[in-house]
Amino acid sequence: MDKITRRKFLHIGGSVALGSLFVGVAGSSLWKMFFHPDRLFYDSDLVKDEDAAAQKHTKFVSPYRRTFGFLAPDEVTAFEMNKGNVILATPNNIYIYGISGELQHNFSVPSDVRDLAVYEDQIYLLYAARIEVYTMQGDLVKDWDACSDNSDYCSIAAFEGGVFVTDASNKNICKYELDGTLARFINSPEGFIVPSYSFGITTMDGNVYVSNPGRHLIEQYTAAGDFVASFGKAGAQEGAFSGCCNPVMLTTTSTGEILTSEKGVPRISCYSKDGQFRSVLLDQQALGGGHSAYDMRVYNDKLIVVGGNKVSVFQYNKQVSQQTLCGSCTLDCPMKVLA
Repeated sequence: MDKITRRKFLHIGGSVALGSLFVGVAGSSLWKMFFHPDRLFYDSDLVKDEDAAAQKHTKFVSPYRRTFGFLAPDEVTAFEMNKGNVILATPNNIYIYGISGELQHNFSVPSDVRDLAVYEDQIYLLYAARIEVYTMQGDLVKDWDACSDNSDYCSIAAFEGGVFVTDASNKNICKYELDGTLARFINSPEGFIVPSYSFGITTMDGNVYVSNPGRHLIEQYTAAGDFVASFGKAGAQEGAFSGCCNPVMLTTTSTGEILTSEKGVPRISCYSKDGQFRSVLLDQQALGGGHSAYDMRVYNDKLIVVGGNKVSVFQYNKQVSQQTLCGSCTLDCPMKVLA
């Protein structure tokens, strides 16, 4: 029987509607029931139509090109950047690589890491119903259990404002103090709709940004947990979020832009913090195909992208940049170094 990793299930599908057929089965175990996610979720007329429509359009030109890459020893379930190092979670291990792919350190951890975050040189590992904090050397500093018996955690962000975790089961954000004390639950004024585990979260300038995937929105909150604003719309066109539940992942740039990663027909796009669409940076072909969302982070002038066990480094392509929206953008963006 074919295997599907937790990462593939979380980032491909797992709809609530389908899950409701399995009453009494925890969300953290439901993923094990599905062994053919591509067939289950994407062998559909909708995705075939979107793929056909994309092929009819003028060939996409990416303003970025892949300049380097390396392979992790196993499927990557989560990753983060810290001081130029790439931190990868795989089943039962944390690997720390330099930006050029040289292994710096690794240590063993429990399996099934959902996501990870780094703050003040400590690694916060997220599981379905707990959080563990390690030093960069692999020493366990602290850990705490989820705030609810039926929690099903998806994504984590940590900064001076606290630790923020998205919960697909309870459809809210849990805010913890850095010591693990539960501070509050954060609910969307629109209501979070999470038809799959596409519940990404990130921080920027003291604010928290989270996907509301079933509503095709990105929502902004203060560090205190108060709602600020939202943006997004449904659609297959550039500048919109397609399918049942996008975007999957979020990250930010040093100039205050928000990058989104989508599944189904994967792509990475750039938006201003107030929701103005900038450009598609990488499309399905440039990313390497498939239907899963690709995780991404920005480091100086580099865009680091992870999919499967592959880590890819992309940089601005000056030879074709003027053919793209990114090339015509007037922002003083450090990712657009013409070298």
